[in-house]
Amino acid sequence: MSAIDWLSALLLVVGAAFFFAGTLGLLRFPDVYSRLHALAKADNLGLGCVLLGLALRADSLAVAMKLLLIWPLVLTASAGVGFAIARRAQTLGIRPWRQGDAP
Repeated sequence: MSAIDWLSALLLVVGAAFFFAGTLGLLRFPDVYSRLHALAKADNLGLGCVLLGLALRADSLAVAMKLLLIWPLVLTASAGVGFAIARRAQTLGIRPWRQGDAP
């Protein structure tokens, strides 16, 4: 295996670890706002690592560029969707969790 293959495999494993951390945050955090934060941060960083790892293994530069174009599009969509969910939770009167509140 070449150095590019090792780096690609490392990025894929790191990306999978971030996806796992985001999923764990979704299951463990107490309210919708902290769950959104866990998903937005961990999953977007995980996706970036996975896409970079796949781009390193791509057969052509065009395929690598298409893979890398996915990331800013998902970042933009994630920010918009996260804002919409948080705004809807706020209008429904869902308050953020505070220390001492029941989860």
